[in-house]
Amino acid sequence: MGTIVKQVSETTTKYIWYPGDKREWQRAAAAVGIGTAVFGLLMLLSGDLLLSVVAGTSATAAVAGVNVGRRDARALAGFPDLGDRAARRAAMGHTGRAAWRAVVQACYGAGAAIAIINLPAGGVVADWLLPLVPAVVGGLARQAGMLHERLAVSVSTPGPAALK
Repeated sequence: MGTIVKQVSETTTKYIWYPGDKREWQRAAAAVGIGTAVFGLLMLLSGDLLLSVVAGTSATAAVAGVNVGRRDARALAGFPDLGDRAARRAAMGHTGRAAWRAVVQACYGAGAAIAIINLPAGGVVADWLLPLVPAVVGGLARQAGMLHERLAVSVSTPGPAALK
């Protein structure tokens, strides 16, 4: 949970609470910014609306997917031993937040597909294949983010010489 603290007067402080962490909101804004930049650049260079929308939504899905995957991997690594009641309650909290991230990612993929389908271009590729691209890119990026976070954790194991 994030908070913004504003000093209203000498004796009064106003606290504004918002969901999530400020860094995560900045990462989400960066994902939208990168997608918008890709869309704008391709629209400027090619003038093709279909290509620009698919590439822009896919770029946003890729950056957001990596961020979501890294957060999910950190949450999975932080699961305590599920032997006691408090640990199970904490695990349910992590699982609930991961479920919300999955819902947001799925809604983004569905929204991007609807946007691509409603573009003026037609045909099998434009109507059936290209709407799937942002969702697939986002899902693969999420897995890549989880893998990246998992590989970043260094595990010290004894080598063959230490086993003798």
